[in-house]
Amino acid sequence: MALTKNTILNHREIEHKIKRIAYQIYESNVNETEIIIAGIESNGFLLAEKIKTQLDGISDLKATLCRVTINKTKPTEAITTSLERIDYTNKSIVLIDDVLNSGSTLIYGIKHFLDVPLKQFKTAVLVNRNHKKFPVKADFKGISLSTSMFEHVHVNLSQQPYEAFLD
Repeated sequence: MALTKNTILNHREIEHKIKRIAYQIYESNVNETEIIIAGIESNGFLLAEKIKTQLDGISDLKATLCRVTINKTKPTEAITTSLERIDYTNKSIVLIDDVLNSGSTLIYGIKHFLDVPLKQFKTAVLVNRNHKKFPVKADFKGISLSTSMFEHVHVNLSQQPYEAFLD
């Protein structure tokens, strides 16, 4: 029996979710002049780029992209960012990933940024799976989804049409 892929979000829906997340980020940072949009490599960074593009179109915030590299199989290893710590010290940060599964990647990413003083820290994901092992939540999410532990969410943001599907 062949497995079928079940579409969660199609291209148009993903674009709508990205725009909505960008508006929510802007609303929570309306009194800021600058914000750091930190995307977890690789799909999280692609999502961060798309959110930054939307923010640039709807606000006068100076949005700076930051690439966050985390070894997802060994998240306790050193985390690197494309910005120096001084570049995000005392700034508002939004840490972005495509899917929130167990929460381990997001929580280790949060831990990395909390080593410096920040004005505000928020998280954003396109798909929130509700299977967290860690006490972490997404402040901004495209969709919340209850799935079994045996199902896997795939997100394609690298080429059009974008899609999110379950298999």
